[in-house]
Amino acid sequence: MSAAVESMSSCARCGKPANLQCPKCMELKLPREGAAFCSQDCFKASWSSHKSVHQKAKLASLGTGNPAEQNSASSNEGWLYCLKKGQTRTPKMPYFDWTGTLRPYPISSKRMVPDHIDLPDWAIDGIPKIEPNSDLQHVVEIKTPEQIERMTETCRIAREVLDAAARVIRPGVTTDEIDRVVHEATITADEDIHLHSIITFSRSLAARRSVNEVICHGIPDARKLEDGDIVNVDVTVNYKGVHGDLNETYFVGEVDEASRRLVQCTYECLEKAISIVKPGVRFREIGEVINRHATMSGFSVVKSYCGHGIGELFHCAPNIPHYARNKAVGVMKAGQTFTIEPMINTGVWRDRMWPDGWTVVTADGKRSAQFEHTLLVTETGVEVLTARLPSSPNMFPWLKA
Repeated sequence: MSAAVESMSSCARCGKPANLQCPKCMELKLPREGAAFCSQDCFKASWSSHKSVHQKAKLASLGTGNPAEQNSASSNEGWLYCLKKGQTRTPKMPYFDWTGTLRPYPISSKRMVPDHIDLPDWAIDGIPKIEPNSDLQHVVEIKTPEQIERMTETCRIAREVLDAAARVIRPGVTTDEIDRVVHEATITADEDIHLHSIITFSRSLAARRSVNEVICHGIPDARKLEDGDIVNVDVTVNYKGVHGDLNETYFVGEVDEASRRLVQCTYECLEKAISIVKPGVRFREIGEVINRHATMSGFSVVKSYCGHGIGELFHCAPNIPHYARNKAVGVMKAGQTFTIEPMINTGVWRDRMWPDGWTVVTADGKRSAQFEHTLLVTETGVEVLTARLPSSPNMFPWLKA
């Protein structure tokens, strides 16, 4: 709290004379009315409701300014194109035999994470250090009740962060701005609950954005979303030493019927796969269920990327292929946690990678969609740890029926 109120105001909570002001409101240059408090106690007691003022102010700032101003701001901030998984930057668009109409745009500087937040070993360069040599790459871990409790909490935070991103998706918003919302929502979650190990991996692996023909791992950049686009936002949160991972594909404005069918089919593929999860089911069966529904709908299933075990490690056993006749080994047991995240294409299933070393696109330039949940196998079935909340925005027309 700052003693920065120039004239006496009334406390936003109790109405008493107040000469303290919320420092975040001052930073955002919000009016003193509603931001003044008589004491630290009143400020703390009001925080749960008062913080919404900050988020609304940030969201209101999205999309402001004309294109010339935005382009000028971008050049002044040193926006560059990404190469070699972010290890190299260039001011010129790289040469590539692009498969579709989408092109990369410059990306902003890496977002800073407060020093008090603990980073996983791969947060800086995207390369895990412990994960590749862990025994959990070969053995599917049965989580303890304590681990499950931590994962449940982490996955709920991840869901809330993804929902924050969903609320700002509209034509004219850049994917970099969506990434900023994700980053700030995650940092805000840390401030709200007074815990110190939350992070999303901006400009590294998550929050990823994948537009139109991008299958997965798209990097947030300066491109503005256009009416008719589809965009996938993939969020990973690390909290209390465990990970929560989910993604959804959203419509931008009014999309064509083919895109609607693709996105709804992908959503249904995930739901049908989740419905068979229970102890005793073979992991390979997931791919059979997804492939059957996708192909019957006229779409193809990406084979190069799969779901994965998750917990204290971001990626571990089991591998969860989404296509038919796969060779995944093992059966489901209570206490296991893993993701299912089908990537469904309008055209061929094959993919190519952009020069940035991350962005995976369809080989024929046609559209792709994806949905993902983190799941816990229970004694009687499955719990979707990243399930939609009552407060989640309803972005999908088929859920309104």
